[in-house]
Amino acid sequence: MSNTNIKKVRTSDLELKDRLVSIQRVTKVTKGGRTFSFSAIVVVGNENGVVGYGLGKASEVTAAIAKGVEDAKKNLVKIPIINGTIPHFQEYRFGGSQVIVRPAAPGTGVIAGGAMRAVFESVGIKNILAKSKGSSNPHNLVKATIGALTELRDAHTVAQARGISLSKVFNG
Repeated sequence: MSNTNIKKVRTSDLELKDRLVSIQRVTKVTKGGRTFSFSAIVVVGNENGVVGYGLGKASEVTAAIAKGVEDAKKNLVKIPIINGTIPHFQEYRFGGSQVIVRPAAPGTGVIAGGAMRAVFESVGIKNILAKSKGSSNPHNLVKATIGALTELRDAHTVAQARGISLSKVFNG
């Protein structure tokens, strides 16, 4: 299920904020003993509809986070936000993780778990109801959440795709 309405964004004129989702110490066992390094998942966004995620690996924690931020800046996408929430209900599956996101009324807040919450706050979504099923692996949850958000379409996009006026989209 490929999505053709993914809009890539350039980082040149954006004020991006980064959030650390997860950091793990990983071990490589060699003949000479164990070699420790760190893996970091980072989400960056401008809190106004642009978000990206990245993975950084290094022998130092700060270096892993810096690499994750650089990787995330290369994978930015634009998400449609209407009145601080998403346009419609969406489900998405990545690996063993399944996410369900639905719009919420103003004042609801972000009702979501750890990895999903970081993505929603980076995008700038203020009101949303989200549920994750299956694996709670942060890698898969972040990828599934961003996948669900990229599948969203606003009314203008639907009207253009169907070749009809915007009023017909709302009135049926």
